Amino acid sequence: MARRRGGRSPARVRLQGLERMRRDLDGLAAVVMEGSLAAVEASAEAVRAGTRARVRVRTGNLRDHVGIYYARGGLSAKVGWKDRTDWYATQHELGTRRIPAQPALGPAIEEERTKFEDRLRAEINRRLPS
Repeated sequence: MARRRGGRSPARVRLQGLERMRRDLDGLAAVVMEGSLAAVEASAEAVRAGTRARVRVRTGNLRDHVGIYYARGGLSAKVGWKDRTDWYATQHELGTRRIPAQPALGPAIEEERTKFEDRLRAEINRRLPS
């Protein structure tokens, strides 16, 4: 059995406000989830707007049918074309032997990728109690 040095008694610590901290931490998960959902939605909208601004327009079909498809309870979003009438979007995006590539979706995603972390941080901070 170990002896105490110098006969001193062990240090004692009293935590005050532990219940309040526990309540605040319980509410934090909901705040983070709410902020995350808002950030994903705002980013998906920004990608869709950027794609619409860049896409080739002949009939307006590709521009008008850029869709947002949410998954995992809204924490994941896919932006693009899913209709049967939009099959040629890939050809415009990647190009063919005769049609040069004119990407619209890729640049919009890359532009938003640099902004997402700041957008997420801002959305969560806006919802945190001061």
